[in-house]
Formats: sequence, C-alpha cells, structure tokens
Amino acid sequence: MAKLYINEKNKKGHINPEIYGHFSEHLGRCIYEGLYVKEDSGIPNVNGMRTDVVEALKELKVPVLRWPGGCFADEYHWMDGIGPKENRKKMINTHWGGVLEDNSFGTHEFFELCRQLGCKTYVNGNVGSGTVREMSEWMEYMTFDGVSPMADLRKENGHEEPFKVDYFGVGNENWGCGGNMTPEYYANLYRRYQTYVRDYKKDEPVRKICGGPNSDDTDWTGKVLATCFASPHPDKDFHGFMDGLSLHYYTTPGGWEEKGSATCFDEKVWYQTLYKALYMEELIRMHGAIMDSYDPEKKIGLIVDEWGTWFDVEPGTNPGFLYQQNTMRDALVAAVSLNIFNKHCDRVKMACIAQMVNVLQAVILTEGDKMLLTPTYHVFHMYRGHQDAELLDSELVDVPKAGREEYVVPSLKESVSMLKDGSILATIANLSIEESRDVELVFAERQPKEVKATILTEKMNACNTFDEPDKVKEAVFEDVTLTDRGVFFTIPACSVVSLKIC
Repeated sequence: MAKLYINEKNKKGHINPEIYGHFSEHLGRCIYEGLYVKEDSGIPNVNGMRTDVVEALKELKVPVLRWPGGCFADEYHWMDGIGPKENRKKMINTHWGGVLEDNSFGTHEFFELCRQLGCKTYVNGNVGSGTVREMSEWMEYMTFDGVSPMADLRKENGHEEPFKVDYFGVGNENWGCGGNMTPEYYANLYRRYQTYVRDYKKDEPVRKICGGPNSDDTDWTGKVLATCFASPHPDKDFHGFMDGLSLHYYTTPGGWEEKGSATCFDEKVWYQTLYKALYMEELIRMHGAIMDSYDPEKKIGLIVDEWGTWFDVEPGTNPGFLYQQNTMRDALVAAVSLNIFNKHCDRVKMACIAQMVNVLQAVILTEGDKMLLTPTYHVFHMYRGHQDAELLDSELVDVPKAGREEYVVPSLKESVSMLKDGSILATIANLSIEESRDVELVFAERQPKEVKATILTEKMNACNTFDEPDKVKEAVFEDVTLTDRGVFFTIPACSVVSLKIC
C-alpha cells in the first residue's frame, strides 16, 4: 500500500494562481470560431466573445491569458488590429495554415475577453519583425493615462481609460520562429527593447518576461542571463531587467518527427508520453539551477508559458491548424504537469497551457455552435483550488513503478496545498493503466472531520466527441474512508483524484 505523508505544519511556498494560466494564439480556430465570433454570427456572444466558451472558462477561474502568440507574435503589428474593423489591414498568417487574418480580433478585443473572464493580461510583443518604437508605442497606447498621440488614438477608438497590462513578453521563441537568433544577440536586444516597456502607472508595474530556452537548451539560459545580468550600475535590487524567464516544452511521444495520433496509441506509447511529460521536472531543476546562480532569492519567476501535448492533427483538418483530440492520456499529462508546477512553486510563477480552444492540448473544442469540455478541462477544474494556496510538504512512499520497456514511471504523482479556509486539497494521479492503488493519506497531526472527493477516469484513449460530449467527465468519488490521522482510498488505474479535506 502506498502512503502519502503530509506535514500540514510545513508550508513550502505559495502557489501563484498564474500557474493555471492559458495561451491563445492567432492559430487555427483558437481565437476565430473558438473564442471570438462575429457579433451577428447567430452564436450567442457578448461583444463577439462566445458566451458558452466564456462561461465554461470562468468555471476554471482562469487567472491569466497570454496573447497574441506564439510564433504569430513576432509577425504581429498591433496597429493593424485597432480602429474600425472594416478598415483593418488583412494579411496572410504565414506561420499557421496560410489563411487570411483580417485582424478583427485585436488589442481592444483581447482586453474585452480578459474583462469577461476576469483574468490578468499577458501580452507578447514583437521583437522578431518589429521595432523598438512599435513596442514602445503599443505600451503607450495600452497603458498611458494622459495626453499623448497613442493615448489619444486609444480614446478615439473607444476606450477612454487605459488598459491594464499585467505581464509583457519581449519576443517569443527568438531562438527559432522569432528570429533564429543567438542567445547573446537576443539578450542584448532584450536589454534594449525592455527599456521602452514603460511603467506609466508606478503603482501597477508591468512584469517583463524575457524569452527563455527551448526545452533543455541550458546554453541559451546561461548566456541570456549572463548578458542580462551584466549591469553597468549593479545593485542589490538588480534582477537582470526581468521579472520572469520563459520556458517552452511540449510532450511529443516519439519526438517532433513521430508525434503520433492523439487517439490511436498502444500501452507503450501511453507510458512513453507520460515519461516525456515527467521530464518537465528535470527541466525546471536544470534551468532553475542556472537561475539560482544569478537570482538565489528566486525573485525572477520561471514562466512555462507554453506546455502540453503535441500530436498529429486530426485526419482531414488543416495541418497548420494543430487541431487534435484530447483523451485520458492528455488528462494525465495535465495532472502530472500541474503537480510538478505546484511542487516547484518557489521558482515556477506562471504556466500557460497550449492552447485554450481548438489547438493542441485544448481545454475546450468547438464545432459551429457546439462546444465540449475535454478531459484536460476537467483536470483544471479539479485542481483549481490550488490557486493562491500554500504548498504543503508531502511525500509518497512505497509507490510501485509502471511502464513498458524503457518507459518506466512512478505509478502515482501528487501535490498538496492548504487553502485560505484551512482546508487541504490533495490531487493524485495514477499513471498505471493496469493497476489500481491503495493509498493511505497520513497527516502529521490533523484529525480530519470531512472529505469531499471527485475523480476523472476512463479507458486510456477515451475522449469526448460532439456525439458523446460527456463520456469523460469529473464525478463524485465515494471510495474514500476517514481514519484517525487521515484518509484511506483506492485510486483506480488511469485516473485523477482530487480530495478536499477539512
């Protein structure tokens, strides 16, 4: 029997709500058709934002939304997306599918979406093909509350008050689609560009995100930090001109050349996928160690603003749209990833799953006026209580391994937090597709009085479709027994369990 020891007296760190963030790019049907429709489309909407999608996302308590990319960010010129929509410049989205981009969703629409969701804003600026002036004027347009050319233009376009930009990314994947730069070259550009990302409201500073590494590229991390921390005026409060350093990592079972089907896979590929997902913890440790050498107090956040599964597109769909189904395998990847982020909340300050709707590991899929919630959505719903909670010291022992051939993983992964009301949330994933596990949860001192639990479980390749939208969904979990010092339960194979203990 596995034992989950929880020391409720030892709080290990604060879990930023932003760890449960999302990413929306001008890619495929993420924004257009997914989040945003024409006001006269016949699909219920408020100012163009799909009512059904917005209401479902509000249930997740979405903390932050990143936009407009992604690779698209470094070919996006913000002035094309403001003013009367009939006058906005049309372009071809050369990164994603070669389709027409009419810029009907732009700066004002993004902030309207975030207003409806009640979330923070994360805007990604254009370093790859944009200028310092362009980025500087965008910040002025969005955030300056006074008399200036850009503030006046914003007012002419219908928004008297300035918008609030919580996070600003200076470029995206500048080692690749954002310019194929060397780390030293990008780092020097970052130093220059971020200078003009002005804090026009000193009481609401914009947190600046520096473009970090792809996966395990520690050379990029080391050289960018070395360049950005070389200050002509060093002092104890200097943090390399940044508040965060991004990290991108996608789980691809066979690598980029053999991503495989989202729904048709065998047991070996199941374990191969989870083995790759668990590599996230090693990435956080290796990049975190480099960051520690410059920022031992961990004032700079590691921002995992693109993560999730990446499989082959669904047959018959545009390969540039990255539309894939979402199964219990995706749910387990989400569960173990979120548990990892929670347990490294001292360094990981934000994470944004890619992407929100209809693209890659989406939480929602749409088809015309229909909408469904994916297994990944249900994991985010089960885990939402961790937002703004305190991470507790927890350890799983006597946990058997599971796997096929070289792809062997621990069968259980967990994280535990204390909520503001004093209750405790434990989230546990069973990665085994064969064996259920008996688990005894033991507290240091607490004698629990009540436990409420939910579960997500089905066959490994089960998914929700528009014909059967509720095949995989969160349900009440009743196989839970209170003990003198904790809780006993049996977690089924291929499942995620959430326990709220009072």
